[in-house]
Amino acid sequence: MPTPPIQPGRKPLGMSAVLLPFHPDGSIDWQGFEAHVARTAEAGLVPAVNMDTGYAPLLDDATRIEALQRTRDAIGGGRYVAGAGVFDKPGDSFAPDAYRKRIEEIHHQYGEPVIFQSFGLTALPDEQIAAAYEDLAKDCASFIAFELGEMFAPFGKIYPLDVYKQLIQLPNCIGAKHSSLSRQLEWDRLALRDRVRPGFHVFTGNDLAIDMILYGSDYLLGLSTFAPDLFARRDALWAAGDSAFHEVNDLLQYLGFFAFRGPVPAYKHDAAMFMKLRGWIGCDDTHPDSPSRPDADRAVLAEIVPRVEAMLS
Repeated sequence: MPTPPIQPGRKPLGMSAVLLPFHPDGSIDWQGFEAHVARTAEAGLVPAVNMDTGYAPLLDDATRIEALQRTRDAIGGGRYVAGAGVFDKPGDSFAPDAYRKRIEEIHHQYGEPVIFQSFGLTALPDEQIAAAYEDLAKDCASFIAFELGEMFAPFGKIYPLDVYKQLIQLPNCIGAKHSSLSRQLEWDRLALRDRVRPGFHVFTGNDLAIDMILYGSDYLLGLSTFAPDLFARRDALWAAGDSAFHEVNDLLQYLGFFAFRGPVPAYKHDAAMFMKLRGWIGCDDTHPDSPSRPDADRAVLAEIVPRVEAMLS
């Protein structure tokens, strides 16, 4: 298929999955979290909490609810989105009541739900998928759907294009995060979106191709938690038609290729290292059940930090 046309002068809607930092004793650094939520919003991006970047599948219910409360307080009524997930096991049945509980928790804290996949949801027959989302979100003014490849999570599934078309047609579904790491699959979704519902947001989750915004994607990325300020600058440069966009994007993509190498979930450790190097948090430890990177990563990240900060000056 031909490459779709580039859309110059378009400012993407940027959403950034916020890292949940930890103290050396294993407790959550809530002060660092709140500061990063506020930093993300102040940059002009929409904070996304309780996503994979925030270790949502590894947290208990009380911690996820506390993250919602602290996010609400940190941005003082500003917009944010939050993962609504049911973290089940292979073979478990679809659990709509559990999903509704997560969605209600998000609504109670004035957030907008991003409905995660689960083993039970993705095991449904394809012809039942869109109806399941419609039922789960029937009381939502708006929500975001989510499809991801198994390299990110074992419960993930990339839906057939006819299922994606049904999601696009749900009136209160404002967009869907797409995390296949495939340009072609995302281009297919953009072409379908443009035919069926032009206002629908295709939120790229492709941290290896962050220039998908050139073709009409918006984004909900984990990579942007490393530098929400530089992502915001990049977006503004593209909207202004400034050629400096390309140098900024190239540096961010270099960071993405390094941080999102296999095993992909270990990118969160690189994010913590990078944020510590920027002076944003005091510890680069991660959740104990999350994979880690070798200490040698710090030297590479330390070389990137001053280049990021120079582009912001």
